[in-house]
Amino acid sequence: MTVLVVFVMPTSMVWLLGRRARIPRGLLVVFLLTGWLTVLIGIALSQRAQPGLFPEMSPCGRHGSPVSQYFPPDSFCRGAEGELRTVNGPDAKLVFWTVANTTVATAIAAVFVRRRRRA
Repeated sequence: MTVLVVFVMPTSMVWLLGRRARIPRGLLVVFLLTGWLTVLIGIALSQRAQPGLFPEMSPCGRHGSPVSQYFPPDSFCRGAEGELRTVNGPDAKLVFWTVANTTVATAIAAVFVRRRRRA
């Protein structure tokens, strides 16, 4: 049930609205793939410091407590003296921002395609 509400319904609604607006299928596929990739990378980056199934393998270990930031997505370890150390490197943030900007650029391209088809 959760998969239906979280993944299938938003994807099908975007697909149906895009087809109704006569956006090309290829552009819709790119938009949906980059959109979901943005969401999944954001979740992974924001939850990276949290202890999951294996708490002893947490990047913070026993020397700090995990802190999550959801936008822009990042994970930190708070040390004993209160300092925050990031767990994600600059490459991970670059991947997130590249995918997020591709999603936005695809949506803007869809607007231009739709306007061009009207004229």
